[in-house]
Parts: sequence; C-alpha cells; structure tokens
Amino acid sequence: MSPTLTEENSLEAATMRRVSWRLMPFLLMAYLLCYIDRVNVGFASLQMNKAVGIDPKTYGLGAGIFFIGYFILEVPSNLALERFGARTWIARIMLTWGIISGAFALIGGPTSFLVLRFLLGAAEAGFFPGVILYLTYWYPAVYRAKIVGIFMVAIPLAGLIGSPISGAILGMDGILGLGGWQWIFILEAIPTLLLGLVAFFWLTDRPEHAPWLAANQQTWLIQTLEAERRRAPRVTHDSIWKVMTNKYVLIMALVYAGAAGASTSLALWMPQLVKSFGFSNFGTGLVNAIPFGIAAIWMVLWGHSSDRSGERVWHNALPLAWMVLAMVATFWAIGNVWLMIPLLTLIAAGTYASKGPFWALSSEWLGAGAAAAGLAQINALGNLSGFFFNYLIGWIKDETGSFPLAIMPIAVVAAIGTVCVLMLGRRQPRTVAMTT
Repeated sequence: MSPTLTEENSLEAATMRRVSWRLMPFLLMAYLLCYIDRVNVGFASLQMNKAVGIDPKTYGLGAGIFFIGYFILEVPSNLALERFGARTWIARIMLTWGIISGAFALIGGPTSFLVLRFLLGAAEAGFFPGVILYLTYWYPAVYRAKIVGIFMVAIPLAGLIGSPISGAILGMDGILGLGGWQWIFILEAIPTLLLGLVAFFWLTDRPEHAPWLAANQQTWLIQTLEAERRRAPRVTHDSIWKVMTNKYVLIMALVYAGAAGASTSLALWMPQLVKSFGFSNFGTGLVNAIPFGIAAIWMVLWGHSSDRSGERVWHNALPLAWMVLAMVATFWAIGNVWLMIPLLTLIAAGTYASKGPFWALSSEWLGAGAAAAGLAQINALGNLSGFFFNYLIGWIKDETGSFPLAIMPIAVVAAIGTVCVLMLGRRQPRTVAMTT
C-alpha cells in the first residue's frame, strides 16, 4: 500500500471494491440479457419477416411500439421498486420479460408481432431506471459515471456477443420443425429466466441490509451517502407530478432522446443494413459485432475520464456531436461497406459514451425524494423517441430505400440535445474529482 494512502482512503477503496464485486457482475449480466432479448428481433427479422409476412413499415412499427408499453409503466415500475425493494422487483421484471421474449417463437403474423412487442416493453419497464436508482443507494456521486458506464457497457456488449450468436442460431433453421428465427427467441430467453430466479437470493436492497460488508465499511458507506443526500440538488420536489414536469427533467429527457434513439435503431436495423452488403447470416453477425465491440471499450474509458475530471457536461455533449456528424457522413458511404462500418462505429461509440456521464449528471441534479420518479421519467420520455424513430426509419426506408435518410430525424434530435446539455450545464459545478 502506498505510504500516502490514508486510513480513510483505504477504507473507501476496500468498501467500493467489495460493493462492485458483489453487485456489478450480476447487474451487468442482467442488462446484457435484457438488451439481447429487446433487440434480437433485429436478427430474427432476417428470416421472420418473410416467414410470417411482416413488411418494413410493420417491422418499424413493431420495433417502436415496444417503447409505448415501456413508457406507460416506466414511472410506476420505478416507484414499485422503491416500495418493494430492488431484489424482489428486479427479479419480477426479469422473469416477466423472459417469458414474453420466449413467446416470440409463437408469432404467426403482424398482429401477434405487434402485441408481443408492446407486452415486452411493458414487462421490461422500470429495469434500467430502477438499476440507476439502485446504484445511487450504493455509490457516492464521484463513482457514478464510471459505474453507470460499466453497467451500460452491456448495451454494446449485447451487440458484440449477441450478433454472432444470433447469426449462428439462424443456422438451426428446420431443427424440430422450427425456424432459425424461432430458436433465437427460445434459446436467448432461457438465461434471463434463470438469472431472474438468482436475483431473489443475490441482490441486497441497501447497505444497511448487507451482511457481506464489514461493520466499518457499512458505516462509512451509509454516512457518506447520507451526507450527499443533504446537499441541495436542482430538483427536490416530493410531489411526483412536479418532478415529472420539472423543466430540468423534461430537457434532460430530450437530451437523452437522441442517444437512446440511435442505440436502439442501430441494434434493430443494422443487421439488415449489413446483410444488404451480401454477407451470410453468420458473416452478418460477425461484422455487426465490430462497432459494438469498439464502442464497449470506449464507453468505459469515457466514463472513467468523466469521473477523474469531475466534468459531466462536455462528456455528454462531445459524443452526441460526433455521433451527429457520423450520421450525416453516411450519405457518402452508400454502397461502400469499408466506409459504412467505421461510420457506424463512430455512431455507436458516440451514443454509448455519452450514457455514463449523462446518468451521473441526471442523478446529481435529482434529490433523494425526486430520484425514483425523475430518473424513470427521463428514461421513459427519452426512450419514447424509439417508437417514433423506428417507425420513421421503417417508413422512410420503405419509401426511399435510403438508410442514411432514414436516420436523419435522430441526427436532428441529437443535435438539439447537444445544444441543450451545453446550455443547462453552463452553471453546473464539477463533481469532486475521483481520488486515486
């Protein structure tokens, strides 16, 4: 141990290391499975759309209608998590979405596709903002951008891991009389159901309920978090309605809409774009994984940079800005896979890198009484963009055949979000930089 390391710093380091090893592997795996089950329809569509008669407009509507169910139940679900405890509620969410995800193997046409996509969104509602809220129970503010970044790296990892797996599963077409697309839904739902059962026994609601922490670690963490809660945040209203209509909450939802829309659209539409360059199903999976693999690494590094510097605003704005520029540049990459893949990588790196600093900034602006409703409202409204963006992508692509033109609505919203976060952050003080 370094001779300059104080006893308190040593206790802090040991405590956060213990918390992280206990919670983060489980939460990362849970969100990885969550996102695979949300977007595996992107690969299934390579066979499913033709098999059951789904056209691009219907597929776009189904891709987006997920977010209607998600939006309706997001805030109630997050409030329920606070009421019943993270252990019980996260397990309930995982078991529900796992069952519905497996049921996609029974799709018989456009109607059942649309109904199940809506129900999947309703089942999954509350998981992501619930975990973000849960992390505020365990991590002081100085750690949150990095920790949220590590948690959210599950999104690009879902593309990195899920793409080749889903591409390979498509090769099971005909086994036991089922299509390869049906096997995707069946096989990828099973791990979610198993991990949902494990959640009942593994998660701990709050530090005061954690027998796996030493007494001095428990005391330090409880006191540190309590001291932070006494600071004056921007949003302190106890009224749920006032929190949900607060100007900072609504503007941050707009900021998040561009990043959320881009990440969802990449996952749901990129397999079809890559396939259009002539790759096999398995080759499509491998090529599709490249942008997500690079984005996963960059996401963690960017979140760590935000925590080390204590800076949140520019760490939000810069990734959004380069994401917009890369989207516009796709007009010059039509028909050129060697140019399109690097641009898709820049888009993925931008949308994912912004997420850790974004949620750290949002949680720092929300007081303890406002966090459950505020984080859920930001996530719900931000993700609601997924409904409009995916429907527009399907409609524009069907009418024009142009993927770059189809993603321009996302670029416009992301550009507006970049300006908004810079304007909101003009008077935002820096978080105390992370000690090393």
